[in-house]
Amino acid sequence: MTEQFPYTLLTKQQIIQQMNDLAVSQFPFLFIIDYKAESGFIIQKDELDERFVRFQTNSVVQSNKIDQPVEWQIEPLDFEDYKWKFDFVQQQIYIGNSFLTNLTQPTNVHTNLTLSDLYVLGSAKYKLWFNDWFVVFSPETFVKIKGQTIFSYPMKGTIDASIPNARELILNDPKEKAEHATIVDLIRNDLSLVANQVEVTKYRYVDEIKTNRMNLLQISSEIVGQLAEGYRERLGDILFDLLPAGSICGAPKQKTLEIIEEAEGYERGFYTGICGWFDGENLDSAVMIRFIEQIDDKLIFKSGGGITAQSELEKEYEELIQKVYAPVR
Repeated sequence: MTEQFPYTLLTKQQIIQQMNDLAVSQFPFLFIIDYKAESGFIIQKDELDERFVRFQTNSVVQSNKIDQPVEWQIEPLDFEDYKWKFDFVQQQIYIGNSFLTNLTQPTNVHTNLTLSDLYVLGSAKYKLWFNDWFVVFSPETFVKIKGQTIFSYPMKGTIDASIPNARELILNDPKEKAEHATIVDLIRNDLSLVANQVEVTKYRYVDEIKTNRMNLLQISSEIVGQLAEGYRERLGDILFDLLPAGSICGAPKQKTLEIIEEAEGYERGFYTGICGWFDGENLDSAVMIRFIEQIDDKLIFKSGGGITAQSELEKEYEELIQKVYAPVR
């Protein structure tokens, strides 16, 4: 007999109210919010059931090895189809409707691993498995809150670590510099909506991510602000004021969201939404990238990258494919 799924999909207002109430009561909970910040789940600590949901954060990424060979074949979007979407986005940039647009696409994946296998074996800063619906192994923090301090870590810029001088290449690339600067400015402005004394405390530092196909270098920054005393009464409102995450849409945010809707031609759903854990005092959350979804009998890996006026078609197409990996070695 199949167990009945115990969690209810909530509206935005229901999520905000439950977050505020639980935060004031200092009761721990898991939250999962979709890309459009319209719906999601709040799962209280005493409601967590590993048959349906598993979540993990690691301050130090751990490596889990698999004994059997990993089968991993992908069917990326046809190059000409991607070119049409890329050209549309760049046209919007050229006429001034966006400075940066995050263009994503779905990729069919064939593997001998289940979503549950990927969760157990995967190595990532944040991992989420949700009812054989989707699995996330995200390297990107959305926000952390410790005491009254809020931290954000926008991630923009990816390169194959095996390329000679990869670190220097990505740190000195004009397109990557401009893209990262745009996102840092956007996130700094977003944090200023909910916090005071907002400042960039680390700028463009490099992390390495190990995958089954290659190792990647990714570029992040740290932005910090101070929340008002008693902020927990508005915890849900604060998070939704920051959504959608700037790093997965672009700037200016509202117009860029419209461009994304027209260009992508598919529903992101929970991909590029956020998930996280409130422990009763502090909060830690992730942007749900590196995302695989089960749709009927298919596994769909959703990935993408930021497009600017300086972007090159072939490089952006290759980055989309590079990010379609299994987090196992």
